[in-house]
Order: sequence, then C-alpha cells, then structure tokens
Amino acid sequence: MTAPARARTSAELIEAEGPVLAHNYHPLPVVVARAEGSWVEDVEGRRYLDMLAGYSALNFGHRHPALVEAAHCQLDRLTLTSRAFHNDRLAEFAERLAALTGLDMVLPMNTGAEAVESGIKVARKWAYDVKGVPADQATIVVAADNFHGRTTTIVSFSTDETARAGFGPFTPGFRIVPYNDLAALEAAVDETTAAVLIEPIQGEAGVLIPDDGYLTGVRELTRRKGCLFVADEIQSGLGRTGRTLAVDHEDVVPDVVLLGKALGGGIVPVSAVVARREVLGVLHPGEHGSTFGGNPLAAAVGTAVVELLESGDFQRRAAELGVVLRDGLTELVGRGVVGFRSRGLWAGVDVDPAIGTGREIGERLMREGVLAKDTHGSTIRLAPPLTVTAEELRSALGSLEKVLAA
Repeated sequence: MTAPARARTSAELIEAEGPVLAHNYHPLPVVVARAEGSWVEDVEGRRYLDMLAGYSALNFGHRHPALVEAAHCQLDRLTLTSRAFHNDRLAEFAERLAALTGLDMVLPMNTGAEAVESGIKVARKWAYDVKGVPADQATIVVAADNFHGRTTTIVSFSTDETARAGFGPFTPGFRIVPYNDLAALEAAVDETTAAVLIEPIQGEAGVLIPDDGYLTGVRELTRRKGCLFVADEIQSGLGRTGRTLAVDHEDVVPDVVLLGKALGGGIVPVSAVVARREVLGVLHPGEHGSTFGGNPLAAAVGTAVVELLESGDFQRRAAELGVVLRDGLTELVGRGVVGFRSRGLWAGVDVDPAIGTGREIGERLMREGVLAKDTHGSTIRLAPPLTVTAEELRSALGSLEKVLAA
C-alpha cells in the first residue's frame, strides 16, 4: 500500500513554483492554505490578518457564509449554459445590479480587464452609431498613472513602463491627461471623443483621491461635450470607500460603470459593464460576447453580493471603520509615515524611504502576522475586508507602528 504523500512546507511549495509558473508576480513569501473572515492561515498553521483583501476582491471577507451558501446551492443545480441559451439566474442578477447602481442595463463578463475592454468597445460603438464620429476615428481620454488591467489594449494607454515595455505595438485611439486636472481634460476632449475613462480613486497609483468637485466636473464636462463618462469602479466600488460606488461621494451618476473584483465575492470571477440603456443598447447579437459571462454560478454569487450591499450595512461599516483607519494612520505621520490618503477602508500609506521600500515593509509586516502589499516606491496599500473589526484594525496599525519603529 502506497504511503500518503507528505505535505510540502511553505518553502518547498514556493520553490516548486519557480520552474513551472510564469514569473509575472512577486508574491510575499507566504503560502495560504485556509481562510475565514479577515484571517488566513498558511500550510504550517500560522495565522495572518489580511489587510489586502485580494485588491478589494474580498470585500466581504474570506468565505462569507451567504456567498458560500449561494455557490454551493448553485453548484448542485447548474453551472454553465453559455449565452447560447438563457439561464434562470441571470435576469435577477442584472435587475438587482442595475438597481443598485442606479443605471439601466448590464453586460456581464468575467474579469475586470474584460469589463474595461468591453467598456471601450461599447464607447466606440456608441460614438459611431449615436454621436456620428467618422469610422475608426473615435478617441478615449484617460488619466496618467491609471491602472485598468493588463491586456494589450489597456497597457497601450498605461504610463507605467513596467506594464508596457516589450508589449508593443500598441493600440491607438487614446489620449492621456494628468489625473485630477479638469483644464487638461477639457483641452483633450473634442468631436472625436467617445468617452472619458477614469478611476474615481486611483488604486494602483497609491490610492490617489481627487480634489472635491473633480468627479462632478468630469460629469459636467462630458455632458457638455457630448461624450460618455466611464467610471472604472473595479477596485473602488461595492462598499470599499464607505459608499456603494466611489462616485457616490459626489452624487455623480456616470454613463457607464465598470465593476469586478468584489462582485464575485472572492469565489468566482464576475465583472460587468453597467450603463444607461441608450449606451448598452448599441450592442446587437454577434457583436460582443463571452462563453462564461453571465453563467449561472457567477450570477448566483453576484446576486448574493448585491443582496449584501442592498441594506447599506457594509457601506456604513466601511465608513465608520474608515475613521478608525484614518485616525490610526494620522498618529503615525512623522513617526515613519510621511503621508497617507484614505477613504473608507482603503488607504495608500507613504513610508519614509529611509525605513524601507514598500516591499520591505510588507515583508516585515508579514513577520508580524499582517498581510499588506506594496505599490510604488515606499507606498503600501491597506484594504482590509469590510468584515474587519475595529480591534483587528487597531492591531494591524500597532504592527505597522512596531515595524516602522524597528
């Protein structure tokens, strides 16, 4: 009788990945095997407080009971039909997601990058069919330091050379302006402009929050100039900032909202383009699609996510705990933190470079039992699950204080 294989250690598993996995990530050296709520556990049983939440994909924590139950129930019934047929879960998902966002129609996709690519296609189609832009001349205005995904078209308008170098030739049709600069935006928009595509808060850039009135200005400008306002809420949306969407802080309703990450509850990839009827109405059968987009399992989990948000409890929780996070970071300014930006349960923390890079701070936090991720230079991102407690937040901030002091 063959003896059961010995479980491999964290070090062995990390070493085993090297020869067989593409090296397109540089993860922290932790191997997660189990998770519940705001906590994860590695293969040796060490526990860590998750202060990243899968870049906001785990807004409701790991294995939220309502989401796990929705997935289990659907797995016992039906998982995939493709869009060649209707399924009994998709209508409710679309109805409730449209109502949650205050828009009309939903185009279901899978990943955030797919949502962005789909939004670009829809904006261009609208420009030709509705606005009357001459064929193949539509432009889209974007912001510098953006992050919208990793596909060839999306990195075509990135200003991050790490994301771009070696992947050309690039897709034309994009104009890049400084973020949070309405004058530059106004100058870039002309009769060929299909849309302005921006993140209401720039996540990868370090949780950059625009000035009050910027989003209102973008909305007014796009209406006046006759182009679409497309808001990429893939990281900022679905409760993260203390409101359902980050644009809600200025009571702005874009023409198109791009959603992903938390929409799948950390269980399945789910994304969506949500828009006004006259915008998504430009698509006709055969012009766009996805075999897995809108599959019954994704729709069931996505509906359960929307249901969690419909009461507003998670949004209020993020706003209230965001005060704890902000106050704790304020106390660290001048004590290793040179500055930070936060909204709700989302923060970009600039550490004194003399103390270490963002990567080094992340590794030191990991040794203290806290998982966070660096972005550029000496900046780290904090985005705990919205299920985190005030005590857990204070503990994480205490660990950060200890790391900075050391």
